[in-house]
Amino acid sequence: MKLFEYEAKAILGKYGLALPRGRVAMTAGEARAISRDLGKPVFLKAQITVSGRGKAGGILQAADEDAAEKAALQLFGTKIQDIPVTALLIEEKLDLQEQLYASVAIDRQAKSFVVLASPSGGMDIEETARTSPERISRFYIDPLVGLNDRDASGIVGSFKLGREQARQFAAILTSLYRVALDNDAEMVELNPLAITASGAFVAADARITLDDNAVFRHPEFAERSLHREEDTPREAEARRSRFSYVDLDGDIGIVGNGAGLVMATVDMVYLYGGRPANFLDIGGGARIEIFRDGVLLVMNKPEVKAVLINILGGITRCNLVAAGVVEALKTAPVKKPMAVRMIGTNEEEGQEILRQNGIGYYPDLEQAAAAIVKLKVQ
Repeated sequence: MKLFEYEAKAILGKYGLALPRGRVAMTAGEARAISRDLGKPVFLKAQITVSGRGKAGGILQAADEDAAEKAALQLFGTKIQDIPVTALLIEEKLDLQEQLYASVAIDRQAKSFVVLASPSGGMDIEETARTSPERISRFYIDPLVGLNDRDASGIVGSFKLGREQARQFAAILTSLYRVALDNDAEMVELNPLAITASGAFVAADARITLDDNAVFRHPEFAERSLHREEDTPREAEARRSRFSYVDLDGDIGIVGNGAGLVMATVDMVYLYGGRPANFLDIGGGARIEIFRDGVLLVMNKPEVKAVLINILGGITRCNLVAAGVVEALKTAPVKKPMAVRMIGTNEEEGQEILRQNGIGYYPDLEQAAAAIVKLKVQ
């Protein structure tokens, strides 16, 4: 779950990181009032959870309260990457001397946290990573040891910083690691981490992504976990139903139980020349109504011309899956071709339910994928 910048900074402030003065505005009038209270030039920053807002015009400057109100009116109601701007973070403009980069993130392949740091922060950090990777220090953290002061100092040791600046940068890296651990974060990023004219380190911009599976430990974000601004309407509906669902651009609906199984099903459809319309993981042990609602969610997508269901029955009962599929077909306003592959607990009973209702059953995934691609074009 991606946090808004102001939410990320609220967390970082609790760990002693210096932040620009500012507040969130929901209207142009509030933006004007905040700018007046700050009493200096400000940045108006669209609060969205997708990257690239600066290059997309989502960050504007204003010299005074009149300009701030005008800029707010310009930003409110616009869309950045199809996401409407409904909130602005109004912050004092800093006198930046240098822009650094710092992050702590999970590297799933390495199965550990990795610290990334660079003396070249800002909007072009991706270009730096591509053209000058030597300017980015990378350090993998031993989870049994953590990130100590010596390792943090070693990370920034190659940067051309004074002794005190290097010490402060290293301390910030250890703080980011604590933030990641305490808040179950997949990523904590400062870009830029600014050095001001006074020599202070300030988190000019920040991003935090929380692990969805750990949101139950952070009740303050429970409601946010059910809505993501980058969701399509169908993804938002699926999230409210606790489904793991992603919209794709094809026309063959995919339903399965288990992320790996669903990904294999998606790949198999591609292999046989089809184009999946979605990824839907029902999960294990679901009830009849859960299967029904999941299948309906996929069938009701206008682009879907046929549906492939792939179930491995363990704690999931194949007869309940079949019953849910039948209910979905009876309920769906538009009937669409369907192929089902099921194996496991109560498999024969499930097969019989499908046969009685004229639903195509296939003994293996290859046959089911080949069949649904053919059914789709009929």
